Order: sequence, then C-alpha cells, then structure tokens
Amino acid sequence: DRAAHLALSHLMNLGHRRIAFFKGQPASSDTEDRSRAIIEAAAALGLELRPELTLQLSGEESGEAFSPDDAFEEGYAFARKLLDRKVPFTALFAFDDASAIGAIRAFLDAGVRVPDDVSVVGFDDIQSAAFHNPRLTTVRQPLREMGQTAARVLLERLAGGESLEDRFVVLQPQLIIRDSTAEARREVKRRKGG
Repeated sequence: DRAAHLALSHLMNLGHRRIAFFKGQPASSDTEDRSRAIIEAAAALGLELRPELTLQLSGEESGEAFSPDDAFEEGYAFARKLLDRKVPFTALFAFDDASAIGAIRAFLDAGVRVPDDVSVVGFDDIQSAAFHNPRLTTVRQPLREMGQTAARVLLERLAGGESLEDRFVVLQPQLIIRDSTAEARREVKRRKGG
C-alpha cells in the first residue's frame, strides 16, 4: 500500500529503524488492511517490525474500552503503555491522526520531546493535525477527491456513459511533512576511560 510505504520511507530516510506502531481497533474495518499494508511495506523496505513495539488500540492488552470519540485519550493511554515497556524506539507510526496527537501529548508529559527524541506520523490528515503543536506529519487520504470522483463516475453512468465495472480510478495518498518528524537521534557512545 502506497500510504504505508510513504510513511515508512520518510521515517527510514530520517534514519529511524526502531519504529513503534499503533494498530487500529479490532472493530475497525481499516485495521486489517492497514496492518497488512504496513507489514508489506516494511518487508519491501527491509525494516524489521518488532512485536514489543506494536500495540493494538483497544486490543487484548487493554482493560479499558474506548469509544470512537475517545481517540485522543486512547492514543495517550497507549503511548504511556508503549513507554512503560521501556523498549527503545525513535519513531511512532500511529493508526490515525487522533491517536498520534494523543501519543504526542503522552510523550511530552513524560519528558519525551517530539520530534527531537521521537518522531510521530499519523494517518488521515484531519483538520486539527495542521494546528497541533508540533504540527503533525501525516498521510493524507484524498477523501474529498475520492467523493468527487465517485459522484462524477456515478453521474456519468446514470447519463448512459461507461459502466462502473469498466471504470477503475486510482487516487494516490500524499505524505504531508510537518513538524512532528526529524532525523533520528544518534546515540553518542562513551569513550573508554572518559
């Protein structure tokens, strides 16, 4: 999937190799498709996905249930769980923008600077992503264009044009780079005797 490839390529180009992931809620129709796309993109890029850095939102690890309206709080709670694992990572690719924004707040509250210590990438490009501090790097789905194209194709079909089955339209996602990503921090190795 192009969206996953865009996000992971961006992070890898910045030097990130220990990337954490938020998988979507089990009930979400997008969860399996996005998870599969991330796995395939990571394999194509030679990136190892670490199970200890992967959390499923409202999954088996959570004793709490979040409603769709609680996506920011859910991102916050799961970022805290990720930090509690004490497994080093330099970036987070979140299932959606709301969980990414919640995670950023959790990181900042824990003294982890975004993007200096951890880069964060979301998915969807919700309106608040551009106004959050730091402004969120995200993968924009061309939702408006998808709706306009679907309406146009349907109207053409109703007017006697080509059938819907004959029409295959591909709309590409776009990586929107903002302030929540930066080069991975290089750990300075101490010299012996110094």
